[in-house]
Amino acid sequence: MSNPFDILAPQAARRLRPQQPPRRLSPMLATLTDQHFSDPGWIYERKLDGERALAYRHGDRVRLASRKDQDLNRPYPELAEALAALECEDFVVDGEIVAFEGRLTSFSRLQGRMQLTDPEQARATGIAVYYYVLDLLHLEGQDTTRLPLRDRKRLLRRALRFQDPLRYLPHRNEHGEAYFDQACRKGWEGLIAKRADAPYRQDRSRDWLKFKCVNQQELVIGGYTEPRGSRSRFGALLVGYYRDGDLVYAGKVGTGYDQAILDRLGDRLEELERSRSPFADAGQIRESGAHWVAPELVAEFGFTEWTVDSKLRHPRFLGERQDKDPREVVREQPS
Repeated sequence: MSNPFDILAPQAARRLRPQQPPRRLSPMLATLTDQHFSDPGWIYERKLDGERALAYRHGDRVRLASRKDQDLNRPYPELAEALAALECEDFVVDGEIVAFEGRLTSFSRLQGRMQLTDPEQARATGIAVYYYVLDLLHLEGQDTTRLPLRDRKRLLRRALRFQDPLRYLPHRNEHGEAYFDQACRKGWEGLIAKRADAPYRQDRSRDWLKFKCVNQQELVIGGYTEPRGSRSRFGALLVGYYRDGDLVYAGKVGTGYDQAILDRLGDRLEELERSRSPFADAGQIRESGAHWVAPELVAEFGFTEWTVDSKLRHPRFLGERQDKDPREVVREQPS
């Protein structure tokens, strides 16, 4: 492969730094906003509904890792194999693993792969997965995180060959509001607006902003109710988020579960059961016969809106999240 860095202007090339292959990096995270805008200094990417993953390649070694640095090679063996087949042998990239329902990415469908640890069982599900690569953190012995985003994306296209199941995440320039309207009409989750000249920061930043078409929120499971009728294992989950170190109750969620989820979550809930409520405002919870659990499980929920008393309206379960520390779960609000 020719020198990929020869496409950089001298000013950008001076931002490169020699670097040994990194063992662990943290993904850059976006900040939610309800102020949608168009700006020639920003680019706009589709917000995908999947599992964030960093991919590390050094020689023959390939490692897919979650936000919490959990190994993802086993649930997604075909993605690891595709990365191993690339000509470039020294890189770290950031991306999103997705599955599709029709033309829409589906976190619920991806659940059929996320929970598996046997590669052959993962393949046998028949759930096709794709890795959308969106950023470049390291390449050929160089730290690329100090480069402006536009240069990182140019290098990414130059250095790697994209063929299913590896896909490059395209972007639009400048026209953020029109693209957001289009995204919502198509049923997408939203967009990520990114400052085009910004470096890659291993933290949450306002250089990346979320424009959301739908309301989704990670929440901590703190209890459950008894099942009724033909439902087995549990009726609804009691969920909340952390505020000033306390777990605050956000409501109960009784829809979105199939039998496999009821059984899998039911087993975990029984293992984590405890006698006292983990919620700081447990007195507000009017659920007779509620069971309490240690607040160790995180899941993704969709809902229509927050009520005036800070509860979820019409919530539904979307899937478990194993890539998020419960103590990091806070109410996501536009800023």
